[in-house]
Amino acid sequence: MSETVGEIPATSVESGRRAGERAEFRMLVDGALSPAADGAAFDNVSPATGALLGTTAAAGVEDMARAIAAARRAFDETTWSTDGPLRRRCLEQLQRGLEAERQEFATELVAEVGCPAMTLSTAQLDWPLAESLRYPAGLIDEFAWERTLHGGGLFGERNVRTVVQEPVGVVAAICPSNFPVEVILNKLGPALAAGDTVILKPDPNTPWNATRIGRIIAEKTDIPPGVVNVVPTPANDVAAVLATDPRVDMISFTGSTAVGRTLMRLGADTMKRTFLELGGKSALIVLDDADPAAALRGAVGACVHAGQACAATTRMLVHRSVFDEMVTAVAAAFDAVPVGDPARPDTVVGPVISAAQRDRVLDACTRAVTDGARLITGGGGVDALPPELARGHFVRPTVFACDDPALPIAQEEIFGPVLVMIPFADDEDAIRIANNSVYGLAGAVLSGSAERGMAVARRIRTGAIGVNGGMFYGADAPFGGYKNSGVGRQCGLEGFQQYLETKTIGYRIPRQR
Repeated sequence: MSETVGEIPATSVESGRRAGERAEFRMLVDGALSPAADGAAFDNVSPATGALLGTTAAAGVEDMARAIAAARRAFDETTWSTDGPLRRRCLEQLQRGLEAERQEFATELVAEVGCPAMTLSTAQLDWPLAESLRYPAGLIDEFAWERTLHGGGLFGERNVRTVVQEPVGVVAAICPSNFPVEVILNKLGPALAAGDTVILKPDPNTPWNATRIGRIIAEKTDIPPGVVNVVPTPANDVAAVLATDPRVDMISFTGSTAVGRTLMRLGADTMKRTFLELGGKSALIVLDDADPAAALRGAVGACVHAGQACAATTRMLVHRSVFDEMVTAVAAAFDAVPVGDPARPDTVVGPVISAAQRDRVLDACTRAVTDGARLITGGGGVDALPPELARGHFVRPTVFACDDPALPIAQEEIFGPVLVMIPFADDEDAIRIANNSVYGLAGAVLSGSAERGMAVARRIRTGAIGVNGGMFYGADAPFGGYKNSGVGRQCGLEGFQQYLETKTIGYRIPRQR
């Protein structure tokens, strides 16, 4: 019997073996699970061990065309978009199906994402599993789908206008590798509740959670054929069809700002609705009256899951009066952070998703030193890993200090366990530095005064921010960015409305003679 910790195997080697044995390799198109039309498949590689986990069907242009046609037909020719009770029942069935396979999701996430097991109880799995479908399912009955306006008629006739909220149509949901289940469910939930049909394209580094969801939909729900299609592919030209095909009405994308720009350009010719949740370089502002212990916890948060979180506070702004001692304390904390096998319950920093991403992080660290930033600790690979992790994609937790907040290391999203610390003179200076960024996704403020912390938070140009450890996350809370961090919002009422169109119908009631 395999050794396990809690509900998952105790090592990435064992997690990978079990995930490979139980993974769903097929795509879902028009209600049927199948290999690619041409039989093509691509490799799924463990970021922790570098070993081959297995393969997944690689959708080609023909498969993508079938998926788009199925989604279009399901929207145009079935009652899915108008049958609220059916949608609610199907989401409840999907919820039960997901919960029944929670252990398999957990094992797959550790195996193919390389996320630390400790993150499964929060945003990586349990939080979205608890509410990402339930909240939008509740809106099917609770949302104000119509409202009536009076007035505006001519010649004394009574005029009535009805404002109707309708589904936007066919949605291309394109998802990242860092929190795949969380992002997938927070796209599927509101889109399906709104009455849209969906083509789900998972990140090729982490396809199995999406294909598992596809199998659950096919086998355990009454979701009609074509309403959800799952088309994994490593080919950018195949994925790009989702942005150019006129039968697709909306792009819902979570990922890098560079890819978001590309999708926006590609979708412009057909005027697609576009929701983009993109990158960030969020600031943790430590005011001079902040609790030092809270500041250390906030700093270490930047390297959880190897810093692969768009909302991670990877800039730490510290009041100049305590800057040097805080740099020393943060460096010691980073040196003590457990790095290694993500299957271990005490691991905080696992691997980054790929060898290419590891190299990008290390190159950014090298350039930072050349640019004049001070490397305090880290900046390289991880020594003394066990043999089974020697081919994994690990980066040592890294701290830089710099006086110039315009340096690239303080401006660019690194997407690795890298923190840059920047001193500031007073609250005004901290606000100026925090806002001096092309991004505006998230942030945090620490202060001994909640009133002072809130005053600073309200002036930061960012889509979400926490004060003194306050958490903004939730299926009922809108999340998204200002500036280059995106367009639109995920979750909450605002996120639900992303998946709706608005129609106004005017009609007259003739005067009684």
